[in-house]
Order: sequence, then structure tokens, then C-alpha cells
Amino acid sequence: MTWTVGAYIAYLLIAVPITIWVATTLSRNGRVFLADVFRGEDGLAEAVNTLLVVGFYLLNLGFVMLYLRSGGEVADLTGLFEQLSIKIGTVMLVLGAIHFVNVMVFTSMRRKGRLEAHRAQGPAPYPYGQYPAQPQR
Repeated sequence: MTWTVGAYIAYLLIAVPITIWVATTLSRNGRVFLADVFRGEDGLAEAVNTLLVVGFYLLNLGFVMLYLRSGGEVADLTGLFEQLSIKIGTVMLVLGAIHFVNVMVFTSMRRKGRLEAHRAQGPAPYPYGQYPAQPQR
């Protein structure tokens, strides 16, 4: 087995579990957030959460697999650690960027939902007799 094959194996043994851990963490904590966004539509919130997790896995694991061959040949143990640090660091940056985009989308959805709920309530009525004074002519 060459150093390059060892780098591939180590990369996959680190990158795939990190991706799975991030996805399960986002799914577990995102479920509460989506329940708030969809206000009582628990089935819809769960379905959207599942779809987001599947998309997250497809996108990130696809990136991990495509990025496997980048970096060239590994000559020694030092090269293995250097290549692993670059690859794992890049994967973590991509995971962080995708997480940031997800949070922005969720926040936007939540803000929009709250604004629509506020608009649906309509303006607060004035109690009888407390209308603003009319100008005298």
C-alpha cells in the first residue's frame, strides 16, 4: 500500500464521519426551528427536515468523493499529514459554508412566517371612544 492510498483511506475515515455528525446535529436541532417556522404543521416540518438532510448528504458526500483525488501523490508520512490537513480543512470549510446558508434560509423563512402571521392579525382596533381626535373646522 502506498502513502497515497493511505491518505485516501485516512481522508475518507475522517471526512465521512464528520459529515454524518454535522448532518445529524443539524437535523436534530433544525427540527425545532422548522417546527417554529411551519407553526403547527409538524408533518410538513419533519418532511422538510428530512429533505434538507438528504440534500446535505448528497451535496457534501459528493464533494468529499470528488475531492478525494486532488492533491497528487503522497511521498511520505509528512506529506500524508499535510495533504490530510488541506483536504479535511477544505471539507470543514465547505460544511460550515453550507450550514451558514441553511441558517440564513431558515431565518428568512422564519422571519417571513412571523411577518405573515402578524399581517393576518390585522391592525389593532381602537377601543370605542378612543379614536384619534378629529380636527375641528
